[in-house]
Amino acid sequence: MLDCELEAYARFEGAAGPVFFDRGTPDVVGYLSLCGLPIPAHVERAAREVRYDRSVFIAPVWPEIFAQDAERRQDLDEAQRTFDAMTEVYPRFGYELIELPKASVAERIAFMLETIRAS
Repeated sequence: MLDCELEAYARFEGAAGPVFFDRGTPDVVGYLSLCGLPIPAHVERAAREVRYDRSVFIAPVWPEIFAQDAERRQDLDEAQRTFDAMTEVYPRFGYELIELPKASVAERIAFMLETIRAS
């Protein structure tokens, strides 16, 4: 997972305009913590050194629309624990989390774009 995050970051480093990543290097730390696994030094170092924008959007767990499928294998409880892990990990690496509203996709996109314009 770390290799994929580093590859994605390198692919878009220096790109003009905003770039949205679904995950980042701190997620790897979060997932390892969630699984009760040790955090190797190189993973911790990557999460500290590979820097994204200081503000990071995070989607809250939304039970009313939650569904498991081929892509989302987590059940609702694990999704909540993952959210909790990420809300602990990202600030630890100096990021400010901005929680997305529980709203339509269009409203979430508008919220993100407005937030970016305001910063």
